[in-house]
Amino acid sequence: MRKIFKWALCAACVMGMVACKGGGKDVTSDKEAALQRVAAPYVNNTVVATYRAMADAGVTLLGQCEQILAAQEAGQDYAALIKEADASWRLMRKHWEQSEAFLYGPVVAHDIDPHLDSWPLDFNAMNTLLHDETQMKAIEEEGGAYVGDKLGYALKGFHACEYLLFESVIKDGRAVGTGKPHAANLTHAEAVYLLGIVEDLTQQAILLEYAWAGEVNAAKMKVLEDAEVDTYEDKYGWQMINAGKPGSTYLTYQEVAEEIIAGCADIADEVADLKMGNPYLSSNETERDYIESPYSCTSTIDFADNIRSIQHSYEGTLVGDYSVSNYVYSQDAELDAKVRKAITDAISAIEAIEDFENTAKGNPLVKDAIERVSALEEILSDDVLPLLSK
Repeated sequence: MRKIFKWALCAACVMGMVACKGGGKDVTSDKEAALQRVAAPYVNNTVVATYRAMADAGVTLLGQCEQILAAQEAGQDYAALIKEADASWRLMRKHWEQSEAFLYGPVVAHDIDPHLDSWPLDFNAMNTLLHDETQMKAIEEEGGAYVGDKLGYALKGFHACEYLLFESVIKDGRAVGTGKPHAANLTHAEAVYLLGIVEDLTQQAILLEYAWAGEVNAAKMKVLEDAEVDTYEDKYGWQMINAGKPGSTYLTYQEVAEEIIAGCADIADEVADLKMGNPYLSSNETERDYIESPYSCTSTIDFADNIRSIQHSYEGTLVGDYSVSNYVYSQDAELDAKVRKAITDAISAIEAIEDFENTAKGNPLVKDAIERVSALEEILSDDVLPLLSK
């Protein structure tokens, strides 16, 4: 769920080519020089590094799911492989959730967000699919290509994979997760489907890395080439780092900084209003349909990682990274401290919640977390973005 922020620039200040004077000082060039320092660390150490780590975990998960299918077909025990795949799924998921403050650019332009992370899973349609011999034969033959091109968003991505890797029980026609590894008793159709899902999931993760970085390593490129997947030539990281140059969609580094903070505000709003707000306010048995990660029972880990995505985007990921926080501090140290505290308060409130999947409705700890995250969103939208637009 995205909110759109539009911040008007003074026409005379476009690309910093004509200075806006204030008290005799060339404030535009000073500001642009400061914000230019934000771009490269943000792109390389936060965005590209996060997507690269996600794709790495995906490649590992893909190999494990290939082994699971081979073991299932050979009648061998694969319980250990399921546990290993669970760990890889969790790691891949962690990096994805820590990317959600930058759900713009390629992830939106190429519909990668819904492709990877639509929820809830369509449990009934998935069961129908698993018993459809024609479709299962196509998945076995075409793998991720069929899953990616032919199946709806609610039948692929993280949550379809999650359902097959983690144990669940059926209650009132609904799959209820336990957070434990799935027993090593997958049907052949389930093992085939799992591999197809993970092939597609991994391809999408690699495409995100490629679209931002402009390249990936040989092993990842082979995954794409073997699947005959076309790469996205966005070079989005280059566009941010080279704001104002021909080929960049950004006229100024102010626009870059505003994009970063708008992305942070967006995910804070989504975590508060949708991810936590819907289960907290739900008044009927469909409450579980709003739970983001119901089979692995990692919803609060997801939410906290969403806020860490904001933290990395605002403060920088590596020690010494120049960030939006540095610029805000230079203009308003009190506001910078306020933002940093709001981030840590939101993470702490989320991590105080136990068993969100079964206790979200009316839970006062969830209410407190919603309020903390909402407060963070308001600071970013009402204070930080206006400061950047001055």
